[in-house]
Amino acid sequence: MSARDEPATAAHTSANTDASVSATAGEAFLRAFVARAGASKVLGYQAFVDLALFDPEVGYYMQSRPRIGYGTGTDFFTASTSGPVFGELVVAACRHRLGAADPTQYTFVEIGAESDGGILAEVKHPFGAVKTVRLGQTLDLSGRCVVFSNELFDAQPFRRFRYRNTHWVELGVALQGDRLHEVELAEVEGPMGPLILPDAAPPGYTLDAPISAVKLLGAIVRQPWSGLFVAFDYGKTWRELIEACPAGTARAYFRHTQTNDLLARPGQQDLTCHVCWEWLEGALAEARFTSVSVDTQESFFIRNAESYIAAAIAADAATLTARKQSLLQLLHGAHLGQKFQVLHGRREA
Repeated sequence: MSARDEPATAAHTSANTDASVSATAGEAFLRAFVARAGASKVLGYQAFVDLALFDPEVGYYMQSRPRIGYGTGTDFFTASTSGPVFGELVVAACRHRLGAADPTQYTFVEIGAESDGGILAEVKHPFGAVKTVRLGQTLDLSGRCVVFSNELFDAQPFRRFRYRNTHWVELGVALQGDRLHEVELAEVEGPMGPLILPDAAPPGYTLDAPISAVKLLGAIVRQPWSGLFVAFDYGKTWRELIEACPAGTARAYFRHTQTNDLLARPGQQDLTCHVCWEWLEGALAEARFTSVSVDTQESFFIRNAESYIAAAIAADAATLTARKQSLLQLLHGAHLGQKFQVLHGRREA
């Protein structure tokens, strides 16, 4: 589903760090905001992002329009923009991860697919069936599956915190007139799900906490299925989130432009936040997944799709074909190979 360009480093250093950020919003979004916020006209960031992305009427992902690609009106590109090569790499890697198991006994399930056909729409595959789950559709997983997602978890709502005067405060969004403002809410203490805030941080340090991503993964792995889990996404370790990202990792995308203004064009721009890999690894381990690991996209494909890559390079060896260009973009460390990671694991029946 929601894939986007890798963020530039500046996204972590130039974001606004005060509560004066404001933006206007369309009338439909403002009505939806008031309906959810009530008389206070204030929402925490998690509720605001959920509204801006997933509200049935005004949510960004609920609108029927192209978001991915290079065409007019799109906002970002993803690995699937490279055409069928990404799907072919995924098929080759998953077959390798299945080992001696018969792939015809497995259903390939893509969660958060942007199209009904998903990444395998134009790809020859060995699976017994292919199922796509669009945003807003009910999860129904059972039997033997290969559960796949492409930048699903970074698009989930997040909570936002800032360190002020020896304590952490949670941030929210307030409606004043027809403008949205970032505001400070209450001081916070104690653990919140997987989140345990550091005892101290530099003044103004902002932490975007991807708690909803863990909740979504929990809903996926609690269902009665066995097989492979493979999620392509971008994220950071907990230590990186609390030590190396002073302006947080949340950002917005609109017409292929990255911005730190999370409140501009609500419902019309993509909002995203890095996942915390340890939190997601822990959720898989708790659900009895084994061989749980996070690899770079480059490493995952080279280790698990070696034969496919070798054959693609050998074909028309003297020519730089479109297929080879797609491989370069997906595998090279200077492109997507090092900028995206793959969380994977396996659960036996």
